[in-house]
Amino acid sequence: MAPRLPAGCWRQLPIRPAPSATTTTATTAATTAATTTPSHHARLFTTTPTAAVKYGWSTLPARARPHRFNQVTSGLPAPSTGPAAALKRKEHSTPVRAGVLATKKGMTVFMGRTGARIACTVLQLDRVQTVLNKTRRTHGYWAVQVGMGARQAGNVTAPLLGYYEAKGIAPKEVLAEFRVRDERGLLPVGVQLLPDWFHVGQRVDVRSNSRGQGFAGGMKRHGFSGQEASHGNSLNHRTIGSAGPSQGSGSRVLPGKKMPGRMGNERVTVQNLPVLLVDNELGIVVVKGCVAGPKGTVVKVQDAVKKDPPADEFIEKTKNMLKERFPEAEAHLQAARERHMELKEARRNRTIEDIMSQGVKVSEEHADAIEDIIAATAKEDAADRVRA
Repeated sequence: MAPRLPAGCWRQLPIRPAPSATTTTATTAATTAATTTPSHHARLFTTTPTAAVKYGWSTLPARARPHRFNQVTSGLPAPSTGPAAALKRKEHSTPVRAGVLATKKGMTVFMGRTGARIACTVLQLDRVQTVLNKTRRTHGYWAVQVGMGARQAGNVTAPLLGYYEAKGIAPKEVLAEFRVRDERGLLPVGVQLLPDWFHVGQRVDVRSNSRGQGFAGGMKRHGFSGQEASHGNSLNHRTIGSAGPSQGSGSRVLPGKKMPGRMGNERVTVQNLPVLLVDNELGIVVVKGCVAGPKGTVVKVQDAVKKDPPADEFIEKTKNMLKERFPEAEAHLQAARERHMELKEARRNRTIEDIMSQGVKVSEEHADAIEDIIAATAKEDAADRVRA
């Protein structure tokens, strides 16, 4: 049974007497005057004009409607969702600086002063350059794209060739992205990162793919104990047994069930590895401990997340070294962009063959450097022949 409404709810209704045949003329006149005079009682159901309503219940024109809500300027607290809030939550778990790409060359040992053997991994940097800066305004976050190695132009697609051409960089073998905390972690495009980007004693995180083991059974992949060796067991010693019944929700295989399958080749992150050696001549960074993956695998090395970032003095030192080594990085990038637009227009007009037939004009210093490289190569070949 529905609850009774209080008497106050009915006071706002205009009470009209029921029509009766025995009413007098005076009563009828009074009733008519009461109905014609404006009543100040509130109506129970208000009417909303629908002629100006296009979406929802708002009668405001389209330009006068607010498009953004939950703003701090309206006196509301800062929203806990959205891109800005997500970046704020990840601020302390995002490194300040970008990382580098390296190749795992193998493992060796370091001997301490007391004769202790320290297992370590040798990582080699090969022409590591910055390729792109991602900003929050354009991409929603801050990151630095880094490339390593070199690839022949014939093995690169035309769109990717234009991508490198606009930056004045030779095609890279591997591209990777390193997120940074804010715009202070961005680097000039085209600069080369050397092993002294890190210092001895610093902690780094190394990410790489583990060695692929192929298709493996349940005992090797998940550590199952296997079944009995005797007492009626026949040819089912290393099987996982029944996978579906008696698991709840009916006799079916639940998602995520540990079963035989492809093992290995997964992204593994080894955290807080100390840096033992940094050598710019050899281009290597030696870290303590092991790194996932076989020899030749590509690894990503970046400042440790769970440790304090490098000192501000060291960060400023590395930035100053990049400016000293590549003082014309911005000018080189601008010249590459202008040249890219010229070649793009020539391709559109089909006059690229005339430009390529003229060849590349090099300066005297560049030509002398090329001749020195050719002479050094010939000298090394002659020495190899003598040794043979």
